[in-house]
Amino acid sequence: MKYQVVLWDLDGTLTDPKEGITKSVQYALEKLNAPVPTQDELEWVIGPALSKSFEILLKSTDETLVSKALEFYRERYREKGMYENKIYPGIPELLQDLKEAGCLNVLATSKPKPFAEEILRHFNLSRHFHLIMGSNLNGELVDKGDLIQEILRRLPQDISWKQTVMIGDRRFDIEGARRNGLDVISVAYGYGTMHELEENKPDYIAKGLTELRTILFEDK
Repeated sequence: MKYQVVLWDLDGTLTDPKEGITKSVQYALEKLNAPVPTQDELEWVIGPALSKSFEILLKSTDETLVSKALEFYRERYREKGMYENKIYPGIPELLQDLKEAGCLNVLATSKPKPFAEEILRHFNLSRHFHLIMGSNLNGELVDKGDLIQEILRRLPQDISWKQTVMIGDRRFDIEGARRNGLDVISVAYGYGTMHELEENKPDYIAKGLTELRTILFEDK
């Protein structure tokens, strides 16, 4: 095995969350009487911190307004949105094979931890993970670099950063990993464009699950 620890992004990497996220964003915008883009037009919000996305959508940095948008978003997302989700084919098998090979799977998502835990439980993926980490509902650890730093602090002390890799579909995953000295595998089947990924220079780009598996199981 090339790595002992695999940090996984959630949205766009393990699951396709488009329906749940975009419909919940639409719901929040409707509640605020703001313009409502189509689901396809909202694909770009999958990955970045939602507070920043709402600032762009609402054309405002007013904290009260953005907080209200997040409140409405979570209202629908908690009830319906997190379940409007699809696991990418082959992911459960890959997680299981990594675990059986002695790898530690760790979830590293900017999504609030309570939502991430429920999604993994609902889709029967929790059992594959050594540690599940996400942001706090108050916004702490939403930055991927800060989140990864906290994860590394919690890992067994005998594991080297050289044996740890971050897998994600957006530049935020690459930037966060680099800040912590980690290798990065970008997946091109998610919501980052090939241009975005290539521009940020990950160590590998996997176009699909077969390619990702090959990278993870190659010899050192």
